[in-house]
Formats: sequence, structure tokens, C-alpha cells
Amino acid sequence: MIQDIAPSHLDITYHPYEPDEDSRILFFRQGELLVLPSPKNDGEIDFPKYDGAKRFESGYTYLFSIDRQRFFRVALTEEEMQTVVKAEKNAVFCRRSYFRTARPKALAFAAVTGLHLNGWYEKNRYCGSCQTKLEADERERMLRCPCCGNMVYPRIDPAVIVAVTDQDRLLLTKYRGREYKNYALVAGFNEIGETLEETAIREVWEETGLHIRNLRYYRSQPWGFADNLLVGFFCDVDGDPSIRMDEEELAVAEWVKREEIPVKMEDMSLTNEMICRFKLDNQ
Repeated sequence: MIQDIAPSHLDITYHPYEPDEDSRILFFRQGELLVLPSPKNDGEIDFPKYDGAKRFESGYTYLFSIDRQRFFRVALTEEEMQTVVKAEKNAVFCRRSYFRTARPKALAFAAVTGLHLNGWYEKNRYCGSCQTKLEADERERMLRCPCCGNMVYPRIDPAVIVAVTDQDRLLLTKYRGREYKNYALVAGFNEIGETLEETAIREVWEETGLHIRNLRYYRSQPWGFADNLLVGFFCDVDGDPSIRMDEEELAVAEWVKREEIPVKMEDMSLTNEMICRFKLDNQ
């Protein structure tokens, strides 16, 4: 999956670092990230180094490190941003979906993690309690209100991915009105007061009308494409396997036999890994 970047390692711990000559600077604009694609057009990417960006006086915010390389965020005016684009040959702004196929994987993971953090910084400039401008804490990843003391931490939305099985069949779905059009599994957000297991049971019922049993935790995944923490479960259908699809949420909900599942293995998402694990089981 996208976070599996071994032998490299993501260190998200906050430090009040200053950039050095080898630091990578992440430039954001309206939810997009500036990328330096390879001239070979082979999916390889990079980001501008600090030595090409230090002419700007805007403050640099340390985001994280991958191994010894540090990544920073900087907020620039539109005029300054245009200067960066002109100075960096072949530079382009890319949406999150671009990084599903970008390489190396460590930099693709850096990109979506950076986009996740940048969105949090942009949406939390002022205190939601007293409207005072928030200030970055120097000891941890947190924004603090100097007036009322309100503390704001990065937002992470927990959600479940549920693979419902009926012997040699797997329940596959497709979302309605989404950019992503491939097969998926039942999924949904955890609500206040719910355990993750209760979320899985509720989401399957709401989207397909099915009861489930034998719920088994599989694996989790940080999913910066949508600011989520995904938690995967396998389970068995309990009783009648007839589907009553929620047509507002889903465009497709159907049982597919193991040997007929059209999904191919990739190294990006928890959903794909779970589908392929069922498909390849007993082979």
C-alpha cells in the first residue's frame, strides 16, 4: 500500500526545524501540489529543493521527514507562486489523484501526506471559539489560540472498509457520483459513540440491506487522498444474501465469484489489497 515504503521510513513527529540545502519544499495552490515530473514522462516525480526557494521570506513549516530528507510547507502569494513556476522547469500543479501512479512511492506518500497537512493548516487559520488568529505550537503539531487557549490538532477521519463474503463470492460496489469508478468495497465513516465494529455493521446494512457475522479485523491504512484513517474488516453474510442497494450512495452492489473478480493487484490501496487477497485465496 502507499504507506509501505520500507526500507524508507516516514517520521511525522513535529520539530521546529529550519530547512537545509537538501530539504524539499512543498508548494500548494487551491488543493494542488507543485510537482517536478521526470522529462522522460515515466511517472517519476520530485519537488523543489530549498536552495531554489530560499529567496522567499515567507516562513517555512516543517511537515515530516522521510529518512534524512525533510519536507517543508511554505505559504506564498500568487505572484510569488508564479515566480516559482517559471523558475522550476516543467513544474506543474497536480491534484491528489495524480499521486496514485506517481513514483517513487515514498514521494507519492509524501505528496498525499503533505496535502493532508496543508489542508488542515489552511482551514484552521482562526480560532473557532473566539476568532483570534491561531499560532503554531513549538513543541507539537498543534495550533493554539493565544486568546482563549483553544488547541486544534490535525483532523483525521476514521472510516471502515468491509469485505463481505458469501462462501466463494465477494460483495463488490461502485460509488455513485464519485471520480473513482472502479470496483470497491462497502465503506463509511465512523460516527460519534460507535466502535469501528459497529460502524462496519451499520454501513453494510445501510448500503446493501445485508446482515453480517464473524467480523474480523484485517489491516489499517492512512489515506491522505481523503484525510482518512481506513480500517479494514472481513466478514461473512448472515442469513439472506439478497441485496437491497442504497441507490443514493451506490451505483453498483453485486456478488462476484472469486474467479470472476476483475480487479488486478496494485500497491496503493487497502481496498485493492483486500479484494485481491480474497480473489487469490486458495490459489
